Amino acid sequence: MKQSLFFISVLFLTIHYSCVPLSKFKEMDKQRKECDAERGQLKGQNEKLSVENTEANRRIEMLQKSNQQLVKDSMERLSQMNNLKKDNEKLMQQSSELQKSQEELLKGNARETARLMGQLQTTQEDLQKKEDNLRILERDLNIRKSEIDKQSHEIKEMRDALNRKDSVVQALKNKVTQALLGFENNGLTIKIKDGKVYVSMDEKLLFKSGSTIVDPKGVEVLKKLSKVLEQNVDINVMIEGHTDDLPYRGKGDMKDNWDLSVLRSTSVVKILIESSSIDPKRLMPSGRGEFIPVDTQKTDAARAKNRRTEIVLTPKLDELLKILENN
Repeated sequence: MKQSLFFISVLFLTIHYSCVPLSKFKEMDKQRKECDAERGQLKGQNEKLSVENTEANRRIEMLQKSNQQLVKDSMERLSQMNNLKKDNEKLMQQSSELQKSQEELLKGNARETARLMGQLQTTQEDLQKKEDNLRILERDLNIRKSEIDKQSHEIKEMRDALNRKDSVVQALKNKVTQALLGFENNGLTIKIKDGKVYVSMDEKLLFKSGSTIVDPKGVEVLKKLSKVLEQNVDINVMIEGHTDDLPYRGKGDMKDNWDLSVLRSTSVVKILIESSSIDPKRLMPSGRGEFIPVDTQKTDAARAKNRRTEIVLTPKLDELLKILENN
């Protein structure tokens, strides 16, 4: 990626200061398109991770609802089992009373004895059916309990993984805040949103109007931030350039706000790489132009807020994805 950015810079300077042979221009244009394709691929990967994170949260909600229904069903079956036990006790008592009655009536006439024997047999058959139903309910209850235990374990694993991710995000925000003391609220804000840390820098902190060259004060901020990112290798980094909605009036290869936002994000990437040993694969420059404003009012103050560079820090979701795959 560094080589692609180098060629883009060379292309810009060459076209700006001199005429370039057509073959060389085509080669440089090809390299620029490859760089754009790579950036699009990285952007797609980041969106995929966001979708998977959302899917994980949705899965937790579904499992919780299923778990609640299983608990409700189990309580109903437990109530049925208790009722059957009570019925069983009553039948056993009736059986005992009938047996006593049978013994007392043995001296009576044979017809009455036969009637009582039939009643006793019916009672015993009913008792056997109740006992069979009781065993079935006990078996179903054990199966339900096993399912509840399994789902509760899955929910706990996923909650623990999300809690660990949230702890990592909070710890990362604290580290970034500590590293950038003195800059926050002076053109720089740090916040947590959607499980990510957003480091937002106003244009005045990094660039002069219409420029893609980072000012010395901005270089100082980025160098300090690069040291934090260097030490936290499990964090992916997206650098987003944003502009206001006024048409860009620049010269040379930069035609519009798209070009300006992309080149500003790549300028930031270069400083992060040059200031530390960060693996370039972790860095994803992205130009957003004027299409994601933080303030939609058509005022100078609103436009100043929108001219910014956001560094989005995202913890890797490998642990959570592994839990989802296993389940």
